[in-house]
Amino acid sequence: MNKKKTEMNHLNVKTALVVIFIFSLGLYSGAIFFTEVDAETIQMITQPPIEKEVLYLDSPNSLTINLPAVNGNDTGVTAFLEVDVKSGSGLILVNVGNIITNFDTQASMRSAAEIASDYLNKSLEEVDITYNLVADASMLEGPSAGAAFTIATVLALTGSDINDTVMITGTINHDGSIGPAGRIKEKAIASKEIGTELFLVPVGEAYEYNETEFCSDYGIFKNYCQPELVPVKIEDLAEIKVVEVSDLGEALEYFRA
Repeated sequence: MNKKKTEMNHLNVKTALVVIFIFSLGLYSGAIFFTEVDAETIQMITQPPIEKEVLYLDSPNSLTINLPAVNGNDTGVTAFLEVDVKSGSGLILVNVGNIITNFDTQASMRSAAEIASDYLNKSLEEVDITYNLVADASMLEGPSAGAAFTIATVLALTGSDINDTVMITGTINHDGSIGPAGRIKEKAIASKEIGTELFLVPVGEAYEYNETEFCSDYGIFKNYCQPELVPVKIEDLAEIKVVEVSDLGEALEYFRA
């Protein structure tokens, strides 16, 4: 009886170890997967490019802003955001149609409304804001459109027209300062392709760095090489004028029609 008990205990221990190993392997695999997901990537689907004419918000306080992004093939693409402001009770509504959005995209829209309210010193209690996101994509994620969301919200709240020859990439902070974004070159190229004349980027991101090697002789060491990073202007690579902006007020000056 004791022998059977001992064998059963050994079996239970082995089973528990196998379960723990499988569970740990699953956690590790999941961590790798989510680490490798690009937080600024649009996963494209096969469908015709979205045209602005299909956008549906048409109240006097509606406007559309172009959004630069990057698809799963590391190619720049363009999405559109409509912002509509109507009399209401302080609702912030998000319509993403058939797009799957990550929580940070929707959080960026909520932040955009709050930051725009603070910037204008205007209460949102008597208006409803609707964000309509349209993209040639099945998935949109990432906070790097935060600055664009906020600019569009400010202009819609004030009934202003937008200069659609300008595009911007960058996150937005609670104080209105513009934070970093990724894939600047790809986004700049996409902006150029739809006729944009000016591309705004966060401070310090008007350049990308190409890695090269510098080789020389050091005493007995012949042809000793070490890597160097050489700055290259994004506007030269994308053939579009690129300007760095530090905050919401500075960016708005370029977007006012």
